[in-house]
Amino acid sequence: MAKDAPIQFKGTSLKIIQTQLRTTELAALHAALAELTGNSPDFFENELAVLDFSHAENLPENANWVGICDLLQGSGLHAVATRGLPEKLASTALAAGLPAVSADALGRSTARPKAAEAPLVPPAPAPAIAPVVTPPPAPEPAPRTITLDKPLRSGQRFYAKGSDLIVTAMISAGAEVIADGNIHIYAPLRGRALAGASGDKTARIFTTCLEAELVSVAGIYRTFEAGVPAELARQPATVCLTEEGGESRLTVAALALR
Repeated sequence: MAKDAPIQFKGTSLKIIQTQLRTTELAALHAALAELTGNSPDFFENELAVLDFSHAENLPENANWVGICDLLQGSGLHAVATRGLPEKLASTALAAGLPAVSADALGRSTARPKAAEAPLVPPAPAPAIAPVVTPPPAPEPAPRTITLDKPLRSGQRFYAKGSDLIVTAMISAGAEVIADGNIHIYAPLRGRALAGASGDKTARIFTTCLEAELVSVAGIYRTFEAGVPAELARQPATVCLTEEGGESRLTVAALALR
């Protein structure tokens, strides 16, 4: 194709957020999204999303796809496709501009095909040469880490995009820290902490004093509207995802520091 052709196609590598939904009811989605994002219009910073319904049950036969897309866009998330829908719902989603994609489309395997085996040929005797000294491999670059050393007041938010976050000051109630990687808080956590914001299910949250309003890993969250359980309140704790029956669950556990 000519370089000056009016249309060209090139492969790209885009970051897509896999958004797991268990319902298409707007009211339920609005409440959950408001609790998670605080209705912030730039929470996701115009990220793209695949709406994953593979864990949803008893979905109705119709859905307000325009309403769902508008709701997500209100937090800066743009739906581009769906996954795991029944055939009828997938058809209505397609009509609304949301094509269905397979699980493979969300992550390609990096494994290379095995090369064909050539017939074995006895190697020729090698000439005597001096041994070759191989230099040690260069160390891999350390993951990026951002440090927040000032208290975060109510209504404030700090986002460590593409990195881990270390916090050495208090996170007040009504404040929020977000990181695409892990979050380490060496101070009271009284607000919200969201790790793995771009979908990293291996991310974790660590705090020396758990008094949180909400904790989340890769979009799976838990709120403490009635307060943190007594056995964890104001104690060192860790938050991570565990797999149970093929499903990711958020686990909050005590952290032994001694």
